[in-house]
Amino acid sequence: MATKTLDYRRNRGVAAKNSPKILIIDDEPGMAGGLKLVLEDYGYSLEIASTGNEGLRIFNEGNFDLVLTDLLLPDIDGLEVLRQVKEASPLTEVIVITAYGSIEKAILATKAGAYYFIEKPFDIQHLQVLVDKALGHRSLKAESESLRRRLSCCAEYANMIGASKSMQNIYEMIESVAKSDASILIVGESGTGKELIANAIHYNSHRARQPFVKVNCAALPKELMESELFGHRKGAFTGAIRDKNGLIGSADGGSLLLDEIGEMPVDLQPKLLRVLQEKVYYQLGSDRAQQVNFRLITSTNRDPQKAIEAGQLREDLFYRTNTITIKVPPLRERSEDIQLLADHFLRRYAEKYNKPVRWISRSAYSRMFAYTWPGNVRELEHTIERAILLCHGRQIESEDLHFDMHSNGADSSFVAPSNMTLDEIEREVILQTLRRTGGNKRAAAAILGIYRPRLYNLMRKHNITDPLADEEMN
Repeated sequence: MATKTLDYRRNRGVAAKNSPKILIIDDEPGMAGGLKLVLEDYGYSLEIASTGNEGLRIFNEGNFDLVLTDLLLPDIDGLEVLRQVKEASPLTEVIVITAYGSIEKAILATKAGAYYFIEKPFDIQHLQVLVDKALGHRSLKAESESLRRRLSCCAEYANMIGASKSMQNIYEMIESVAKSDASILIVGESGTGKELIANAIHYNSHRARQPFVKVNCAALPKELMESELFGHRKGAFTGAIRDKNGLIGSADGGSLLLDEIGEMPVDLQPKLLRVLQEKVYYQLGSDRAQQVNFRLITSTNRDPQKAIEAGQLREDLFYRTNTITIKVPPLRERSEDIQLLADHFLRRYAEKYNKPVRWISRSAYSRMFAYTWPGNVRELEHTIERAILLCHGRQIESEDLHFDMHSNGADSSFVAPSNMTLDEIEREVILQTLRRTGGNKRAAAAILGIYRPRLYNLMRKHNITDPLADEEMN
């Protein structure tokens, strides 16, 4: 802050192009004019109004960093000016000037959002210090708001929600690989958002304007899969009454997503491998090779190595499809994203069903943090949607949450060994909770039913610094 003040004072009497803008509202011309002269001498840009309404008009026409307003004005009082300024521009700071005898109102002004109040008569140097501090506070708020917006942008990427480190890594990987034609394998449990990642890759690639064909290998009957993928000629088999272009042909120029690649029949996998190697394919009933050019994206909810060992996935196809592998963590391993996701689904479904639900209670968050979410993000979405429909007020309560599984998913099996002291038990409970939440202190505090400052105090008390590192050593 001192640096900024010195910069302003180097050019006394001349308001720099980007110097802070201050509005003075006071019905005493001598007071207003004197303040203007003094503050302009420090390089600020000043404007004056003699009534509250005039001041609000000037304020709404400009972009002011600070308002100095008298509490007693001839039309509306300074409290109303303060309210309207804060409503229009929450970042703008307000200093209220009050005469003797109106201290109670000044205190009300501070509670309503005024940065400070100063009583007449006042020392001009004291006011200058307050102005500097108020402008510094305004600058910090602006920087915090900017950071919040940047974090918000990072938390939402291509319809995916998540600010955790693992999700940030996925966003960065998508940015890195999307522009290439490298084959991508996406590995993750059901409900983690693998298709959203595939969408992000395609629509951030140079193929974005071309077709994006999606095939769920687990949903196609095995006897029809070859025909669906490669197409067929009329008469190729019983029931083939007309020519049909397959899904591979439809993806020409664009991208092809083979969801649950491990469900593809093993005898069909060599044909797909040939397409990837030679860029040609044959329709059923035809001996004419057809050229094709697409970007392959595959996904699976299985461990690929286990699928290879079980004979369900050919090793040569696996290595051909996983030039880049993106591993999507389950929701239980990124519990710091639960609140972001829950809030996102709250807004979506409250609007969809025209329900007045606006908030989620702390107890409801605690239940969500304690649950292990076997169905991952998809289950959380369905849970919030149901809660919106069942909720009778403006806030989702714990009892509005109905999970897909009968168990609440929390690990409540901790049994204290007989040789543990109370302090040792407390330390172990905190450690286990932090490990369950991946070190997320907000989630751990919610599960434990305490506020984060209390959790920090307990961690210091028990010398807990890195519970995940402690777990690895044990």
